[in-house]
Amino acid sequence: MGKVSRARRAEIQREATRLRAQCQREGDSQERTVTVLRAAIPELTALEAWRLALGWSRAQAIREIAQVYLEDDLLPPALPQALLCRYEHEQAQPGEEYRIMISRAYGARPDQLGLATTHLWCSTCAAPPPVDYGRRQREEQGINRKASMTTESGLPAIRESVQWAVLDAPDGSPLLVALAEAAVEHYALNYSRHPPATLHDEVRATRNLLSTVAPAANRDTARGLRRQVGWLSALLGNLAYHLDDRAGARAHLTLAGAIGESTGESALTAWSSGALAMVATARKDWEHARGHAEHGLQHAPEGLRRAQLLGWALLPTLAALGHASRADEVVGESDEIMQSAVELPGRFGYDRAEHRLHVAEAHLTLERYDRAAEVARTSIAAAPEHTPGWVAATLVLALAEARDTPDQAVDHALRVLDLIPPARLRATARTRLARLVRLLDPAMSGAGAELAERLRVLSAPIRVDGTAA
Repeated sequence: MGKVSRARRAEIQREATRLRAQCQREGDSQERTVTVLRAAIPELTALEAWRLALGWSRAQAIREIAQVYLEDDLLPPALPQALLCRYEHEQAQPGEEYRIMISRAYGARPDQLGLATTHLWCSTCAAPPPVDYGRRQREEQGINRKASMTTESGLPAIRESVQWAVLDAPDGSPLLVALAEAAVEHYALNYSRHPPATLHDEVRATRNLLSTVAPAANRDTARGLRRQVGWLSALLGNLAYHLDDRAGARAHLTLAGAIGESTGESALTAWSSGALAMVATARKDWEHARGHAEHGLQHAPEGLRRAQLLGWALLPTLAALGHASRADEVVGESDEIMQSAVELPGRFGYDRAEHRLHVAEAHLTLERYDRAAEVARTSIAAAPEHTPGWVAATLVLALAEARDTPDQAVDHALRVLDLIPPARLRATARTRLARLVRLLDPAMSGAGAELAERLRVLSAPIRVDGTAA
């Protein structure tokens, strides 16, 4: 493409996004979409047009190419985005092996991408190397290919172990209770590593298996199984919330809280109440949000659990109601606890990165933008990059900067969209992105307009027919 201005790059991105959406509505093939893009945008090379037709950022394209290497038990080479940019603008050529890997990732022949090869796709070859058309198809076609175990492939294995334990002891057993507890721990610790829809199905299936055993079990075993059903219900509630199903979240979390109270599992009752406060806050039902938060605090054990309920449940409500002095008191108390508390990992845990996120968001709600930005940066620094916590803190920082440095805020948001696949983008992140776009000047051009367009065409976590996107 050669050197073009930032404004022109933004125009190209918007036009490519619009044309891709149009081609999708019309059911055009990938090859047809590329043709349409290149006809409308002469600056595009074949390689860049294929990437844009797939709807990928350069960062995502690099991840997809790396995945092809990993599927073949190969270590992916380091490829900076700047080098892929040079490939796309024909300022450099990838090596022979990398051309093949790019082609497999993109689902195209090298000649379609403008990447000539010396021999590997010769038309006279009896068995050309396979060309895959997207990640899902690669997974389906790779059944006979050796692949290492991943966290995702480990998910059904957990459920299958529970199923075998149920078959072995249909009336329940202490071993089944221990296995159920281990399953809950696995789901909670790996919560952020999976798209919410994928994890939701596995957690639900495991809960159903335990539900068939609990009625026939003896008193102690039934009690243990019900506790784990409660924790699984709490996970389902949080997953439903992250899939933008707030009514479903309320149902699952209410059940979790009730099981916590009936089995004496105070930590479950406290956590579920905090999550219910979160759901109520999202719908601006401040009375119920505060009630849930205070109920959770009554059951929360001292230490980390109390800090969690203060920061996660009560603080957002106080900030939304404008009770600044009381919110500051809560921040002070929870900060003091966090100074000596031992952090816990996983969905049911709490750490300093998450705590600073909630404090930053409270400052943002109270319109203390500089303090919100400062605290958000500490959360970003403490959170592993690309995780949901990192995404949340980055978007809170963008919201805090939107008033004074809108270009910088937009850059934060675009980075999130570049790095996080849509299926892994939680409803909470989507809400923050939509809020940011509303805060920006409607007449803003360049990157701001690009952000608005990319958010407009972003696939929903749940389609209109109820299936996961």
